[in-house]
Amino acid sequence: MTIIKQADFIQSIADALQYISYYHPLDYIQALGRAYEAEQSPAAKDAIAQILTNSRMCAEGKRPLCQDTGIVVAFVKVGMDVRFESGLTLEQMVNEGVRRAYMLPENKLRASIVSDPAGKRANTKDNTPAITHVELVEGNKVEVSIAAKGGGSENKAKLAMLNPNDSIVDWILEVVPKMGAGWCPPGMLGIGIGGSAEKAMLLAKESLMAPIDIHELKARGASNKVEELRLEIFEKVNNLGIGAQGLGGLATVLDVKILDYPTHAASLPVAIIPNCAATRHVHFELDGSGTAVLEAPNLDDWPNVNWAPSDASLRVNLDTISKADIQTWQPGQTLLLSGKLLTGRDAAHKRIATMLAAGEKLPVDFTNRFIYYVGPVDPVRDEAVGPAGPTTATRMDGFTEMMLSKTGLLGMVGKAERGDETIDSIAKHQSIYLTAVGGAAYLVSKAIKKAEVLAFADLGMEAIYEFTVEDMPVTVAVDSKGSSVHTTGPAEWKEKIRLHQPIEIHSLL
Repeated sequence: MTIIKQADFIQSIADALQYISYYHPLDYIQALGRAYEAEQSPAAKDAIAQILTNSRMCAEGKRPLCQDTGIVVAFVKVGMDVRFESGLTLEQMVNEGVRRAYMLPENKLRASIVSDPAGKRANTKDNTPAITHVELVEGNKVEVSIAAKGGGSENKAKLAMLNPNDSIVDWILEVVPKMGAGWCPPGMLGIGIGGSAEKAMLLAKESLMAPIDIHELKARGASNKVEELRLEIFEKVNNLGIGAQGLGGLATVLDVKILDYPTHAASLPVAIIPNCAATRHVHFELDGSGTAVLEAPNLDDWPNVNWAPSDASLRVNLDTISKADIQTWQPGQTLLLSGKLLTGRDAAHKRIATMLAAGEKLPVDFTNRFIYYVGPVDPVRDEAVGPAGPTTATRMDGFTEMMLSKTGLLGMVGKAERGDETIDSIAKHQSIYLTAVGGAAYLVSKAIKKAEVLAFADLGMEAIYEFTVEDMPVTVAVDSKGSSVHTTGPAEWKEKIRLHQPIEIHSLL
């Protein structure tokens, strides 16, 4: 009988969550390095370079890979010859580990979890509770696979109850383009097949814990139907041309993972959950001898990629910018922003809408200003702000016409595509939408020299800040005429791939 002490289990959970906050899995970062070498789309290659550079910076500085430090998901397999020496339940121990990890002063992580999800949505302040799945298995050890799953990728999860003779591949090829870029490709697709509706979703999530090995599978060839599906989906999804950050390119997915389970003869449940550029997970075992030991990776194994601003990028002074200036910007053009930049996301926009509806004066003047959709991590040491990458802009689509027509807002910065109505609104008001790279949050934060809360301080990371930025890298995603790079880029690269003009991605990954 193995005795697992409460203190050892809790500390192992906390250590693991800190570890994955700043260390990418080596298999992911090396696969991304191969994709970088193969990529021929300049925009996608630049985005991957930012993600790779950000990864090394986070590993060296021990700061979060992404400002969205995730909802914690733990798969805990408990050997039947194990006994816990604890006054807490297993879920309570996991949550205490989460609390310690996210509140650690030297690398405090962003608390994103809200309670009363259909009501007040009050932040729990410590990122608890986690989502914990427990399984009793043979043996005398406890195995833990733990991840911190970002909201942008989690929001793209899909489930279909297909008919037994429907094509799984066709459904996935229909779903993936509709997922947009909010999940921050290139990443992984986790797919669950079979069981029941909830089992398929669980299989998809657990599959994301597996190591990237698609290149090895391709080299040896498929030996069963699941492996055949993995290879087919991998090639066909990459042939869609979606590319890094949805800008168009060769690498949309780095691997496709599939777990299956027996199902009812009348059913074919299929679930898909993507993992983003901030892929974060680790596996450890406890055998009663103490806390888990997680070895720091060797940074010499990281790809030798060091992003720097391009001399071709247009430098923009946000303090003097006018509507006339932005009319010349083109989709895909890279900019370096300097000056004063406002922030605001879901909760702030909702409060602004409530105040405008009530005829109240807003606490911030948005006239001729840019707003950055971000919820930053708290700063440590001498930082002006912690990692501060963009959040998915489509969540603000419902507020965009209001902001452009009633506040004098000039432009927006976020990640991923905008909806058709929002693009029409941008064109109507001759506004502009820019994107920063999702998955490069620490790199972006280095361009932020000062951060001051201007309004709605009670919203925490969702308050309205004023950032003072210097050479913050962004890309023009929707120009003042309503042309979107998230439409034109993938279409261009899908056609290029079809015509075999570039070297095909599946021959290089």
